Amino acid sequence: MFDIDELVASCREALKERNPELAVKEIMERTMSNPAQVESVLGTPTLGGIVTLHHSRDLTVLKVIWAPGMSIYPHDHRMWAVIGIYGGREDNTFYRRGEEGLTQVGFKELETKDAVVLGGEVIHAVTNPKQGFTGAIHIYGGDFFNEPRSEWDPVTFEERPYDIENVMRQYAMANERLSKGHPASN
Repeated sequence: MFDIDELVASCREALKERNPELAVKEIMERTMSNPAQVESVLGTPTLGGIVTLHHSRDLTVLKVIWAPGMSIYPHDHRMWAVIGIYGGREDNTFYRRGEEGLTQVGFKELETKDAVVLGGEVIHAVTNPKQGFTGAIHIYGGDFFNEPRSEWDPVTFEERPYDIENVMRQYAMANERLSKGHPASN
């Protein structure tokens, strides 16, 4: 049975490995092999949002729920991340810094049961293309909330400091549109 405390303890042990992100990915793959168990513990999504399951200087574990049709603009983490999907789909568009701003360099769909490692230099935007919720666990090899990072305007690609309050406003707007019966596209 999935247990949040066991997940965190296993991830803390994985931090001692030579390549902790790969060890955490293995943990995430095992966790996502039974997505129904994960959802039974974390709850069936009814609103988009971010819930902190563990937060410390060297490890952050989040439950991330993407509302139907929701998107988040390009951003970086400046630390490795492991993403696991227990329901729905998360589309990632990848970017690279260039002389004239960001350039799109890739795309990856994450489906239920998928787990992926994102390196510390990754810049990506995320979309839930489905008309249902996407449930995910995001594990970061550092302090997700206090690491200085960047986000980019989705139209101009102007770089600015990452603002967690701006992210939370995006979730609130998506939930508000959802409550009015409209898709949550941003």
